[in-house]
Amino acid sequence: MRERRLSRFHATHSYWAVLAAIAVDFVFASLAPDGAWATSVLVLAQTTILVLALWTAGWHVTDSRLTLGLVTVGSVAAVANLLSGGRVATGVVGLVAGILTIAIAVVVAAGAIEQGEVNTKSVAGAICVYVLIGLVFAFLFTVLAVLGHGPFFVQGTDGTRAVRLYFSFVTLATLGYGDYSPTGDVGHMLAVLEALIGQLYLVTVVAIVVTRIGK
Repeated sequence: MRERRLSRFHATHSYWAVLAAIAVDFVFASLAPDGAWATSVLVLAQTTILVLALWTAGWHVTDSRLTLGLVTVGSVAAVANLLSGGRVATGVVGLVAGILTIAIAVVVAAGAIEQGEVNTKSVAGAICVYVLIGLVFAFLFTVLAVLGHGPFFVQGTDGTRAVRLYFSFVTLATLGYGDYSPTGDVGHMLAVLEALIGQLYLVTVVAIVVTRIGK
């Protein structure tokens, strides 16, 4: 009974705190220099945000073996990358960070839907998922840049983490500045996929949430 009361207490479904944590994560990824320590901090940040999202949704980390496994893998990967470093470790950690980010998006989306109504909390959840989509692709671009053959961009460079993050959100918003373009079929496919997801998400999910708020 006490555990149920605790679950009801922390199942606020108010994702503004999660959104704030994601914003801090975004700023850090944009400004932190490339390096093993910064990459490890990002993975730990994704792990922490996942726990925060679970708490907000009223779930415990130990409620699911998959979730507990993701938190454990994220923590271990961050420490291992800090100790070993190297391109392979950076690529693996980038993949782990991407998986953690997808898990956060799933938890937030499921928690928002679980409310059964559209309100300001739903809006925060929808914004969280949109930003998380950009972060997922940024991590995927990092994996391709680090583990792929040749430069990731046709401009002859893999770009820094900040550049790949910038490219991801420019693509997500379909701004198309043209200062950076991916090379290779996989890079092209991911860029097109991100642009499609970004547009479809805005004209469907966000539009529906905003128009139905308060009804």
